[in-house]
Amino acid sequence: MTGIEALIIPALIPVVSDAVKGIINKLTGQSGATPKSVDEEMKLMQAKAEWMKALAELDKPTGETSRWVNDLRASFRYLAAAAIIIVAFATLFIPTLDAGYVEMAWTSAQAAFAFIFGDRMYVYLRRR
Repeated sequence: MTGIEALIIPALIPVVSDAVKGIINKLTGQSGATPKSVDEEMKLMQAKAEWMKALAELDKPTGETSRWVNDLRASFRYLAAAAIIIVAFATLFIPTLDAGYVEMAWTSAQAAFAFIFGDRMYVYLRRR
């Protein structure tokens, strides 16, 4: 598998797996791990809020840092993913490059593409 389908298919995996899970839940009459009462819903929301606070605490820098360092740190994943995708496309224009390196670049680009677009598409589709 090469080309654009190698980038799109990994981005669709979360959507397809969620659809399969929804079909199985529909056929078996189960609703998965959904709260059964308002009290359970409140406890779940509190647990999610605590989990997000813990993640934010882990990501918080220690000490005094300048604003540009914080901005770069916050955007680094996206910049790195963009760089990986650009390098993969650049391998198309280097005819003397070993096929192993090209394959490695496109495999990395698949993961980066899924990170950037797959997760957002999944969240957007779940909103509906």
